[in-house]
Amino acid sequence: MVHLLLGVIYLAFISLGLPDSLLGSAWPSIYGELGVPVSFAGVISMIISAGTIVSSLGSDRLTRALGPGRVTACSVALTAAALFGFSTSTSFWMLCLWAVPYGLGAGSVDAALNNYVAIHYASRHMSWLHCMWGVGTLVGPNLISYALSGGQGWQMGYRYISLLQVVLTAVLIFSLPLWKRQPGAAGQQEDDQAREALSLGQTLRIPGAKNAMVAFFCYCAVEQTAGLWAGSYLVLHSGLSAERAAQLVSLFYIGITVGRAACGFITTALGDVRMVRLGQGIILAGVAAMLLPSSWAAQAGLVLIGLGCAPIYPSMIHATPARFGASHSQAVIGLQMASAYVGTCLMPPLFGLIAQNITISLMPLYLLAILVLMTVMNEGANRAASRQSVLRAARQRAS
Repeated sequence: MVHLLLGVIYLAFISLGLPDSLLGSAWPSIYGELGVPVSFAGVISMIISAGTIVSSLGSDRLTRALGPGRVTACSVALTAAALFGFSTSTSFWMLCLWAVPYGLGAGSVDAALNNYVAIHYASRHMSWLHCMWGVGTLVGPNLISYALSGGQGWQMGYRYISLLQVVLTAVLIFSLPLWKRQPGAAGQQEDDQAREALSLGQTLRIPGAKNAMVAFFCYCAVEQTAGLWAGSYLVLHSGLSAERAAQLVSLFYIGITVGRAACGFITTALGDVRMVRLGQGIILAGVAAMLLPSSWAAQAGLVLIGLGCAPIYPSMIHATPARFGASHSQAVIGLQMASAYVGTCLMPPLFGLIAQNITISLMPLYLLAILVLMTVMNEGANRAASRQSVLRAARQRAS
């Protein structure tokens, strides 16, 4: 039963990735058909992100009330409805309206699934599950392309993904009896259902929570800034053709996906803390390569940054119950997810302003500054976790 549920969770992670890459793939067809400026994609993206942030912050209360299985099933069903709504939209305001449930569905399921896996399964599964998310992001654009090449329009692409989400919702509903607590799977002995849900203020007061929040903000800032602006950097700074730059940007994302698949085989031996440090070191090497006066070095640096990103996010999530305790992990993961989405929203556009008004050549230094802050904050969270572990051990000895 444990393995059957794990298979369901793998499918759920693929479903998380399916919608994430749709807007960028379909927007060149959408904005012309609806007669809106190309920049309006940012409006829809921000509405989706805002909904995701809100639902992430509320994931602790929702998961404690319904359980992770029901939250996952309801969230995927909500996403399926939103995607179907996208496929029927004939105006920009309708897309904005459907973007609200689109974002609300994504945040809760992301936080609930990540917390459940962090508590009940080994670290290697977290890496492989996030690899499955990458698979989902690769499938989505291909379905959009299939619909467009067949003359069916972008609407059918969204409808195909919606249908897949409906099927997955049915699978999740039938799997609800499997979602039983598995104590001790991550070495945690605390009853994560014993305490009431934490408020935002209470979560922020947990030692190390603010550090972890900033670390997640920085990670997504690095990943999304590199993914969004690397192509422009290679064209404008390194002199590559647009076609070659596009190929290399795809290698960046393939590097993340393949890297996470490979990390699953070594994360048990190294542990979450070392895996995060390894990823940060590889990103640092990639940034250093991009600073060299060579187009080949810039290309290699981009690939290295993608590989370095691979272990960081899943390892930091998996470390959350060990850092903060299983009873607090759902609240902290929800906060981390929300902070990560804020980083995704704010930091890539900020670099866009820097590139436009100063120079795009500053991209490696921009990434380096964020990487340094991420490293400092993550190590601060580790130190806080160590201090709390010592205090808990002292209390146990005293009792």
